[in-house]
Amino acid sequence: MSWSRHWPAPAKINLFLHILGRRPDGYHRLQTAFQILDRGDELAFRVRPDGELRRRGGLDHVPPDQDLTVRAARLLQQTTGCRLGADIVLDKRLPDGGGLGGGSSNAATVLQALNRLWGTGLSTLELAGLGLRLGADVPVFVHGRTAWAEGVGERLTPIETPSRWFLVVHPGCRVSTAEVFAAEGLTRDSAPSTISALRAGRVRNDCEPWVRAHYRAVDEALGWLSRFAPARMTGTGACVFAPFEREAQARAALDRLPAAWQGFVAQGVACSSLLGRLRGEQDSADRDGPT
Repeated sequence: MSWSRHWPAPAKINLFLHILGRRPDGYHRLQTAFQILDRGDELAFRVRPDGELRRRGGLDHVPPDQDLTVRAARLLQQTTGCRLGADIVLDKRLPDGGGLGGGSSNAATVLQALNRLWGTGLSTLELAGLGLRLGADVPVFVHGRTAWAEGVGERLTPIETPSRWFLVVHPGCRVSTAEVFAAEGLTRDSAPSTISALRAGRVRNDCEPWVRAHYRAVDEALGWLSRFAPARMTGTGACVFAPFEREAQARAALDRLPAAWQGFVAQGVACSSLLGRLRGEQDSADRDGPT
């Protein structure tokens, strides 16, 4: 069977992150705004008739059976009873442990792409439900829209955000999300916020003070980036970002990035490139359908 290539798995940044409390099951009640970016990883798929799932590429230190791409494919197989398998190639471009949602986005792209290639016929809502079983950040990538999020991050409301460019900086360290959310002293009692407060800039990242105190590289990156524009950490780090009105402004700051760090410029978008790919696939199917 032939390869289906160039399936995008876009990154996100958290424009803010408030922790409202902790549930009896240990998960935290959150408010955040997921801003989808026009940059991310890329995947390719080849359907296998033997039911096997094989991963190529990706992160060497993550065994295939623990990789979210393989886990997502297996979950779709088990849920639908599909007997087909797939070769999955992951071109990893986003930093691991950076707070950009790379693994979650990879899983969402696997669910959407294989649902189409295998013909399993689940709705986007059903795929988002499967995604939530893999991680709280997966549903927003399945839906593919910049969104206000509540609950553990699964209650999504699409929002419009200003057209902006972002300089994203990775300061060369990896921050464990589990470590941050287990930390003593983490703010867990923020009052509920509103979309109006987000637009007025009256929001923050509750994880940022703890991470800055324990990860010097993140603290230094935030300090450096704040010289150019208001800077904030995304998720639980380690990446930090700052918004710019024009691409040239963001690239001028990127040109001055310290050599020890990595960075990139990306545009915030309302709809993800994955959503665009799915619409293109559907348009092509409609044109080639029975007459």
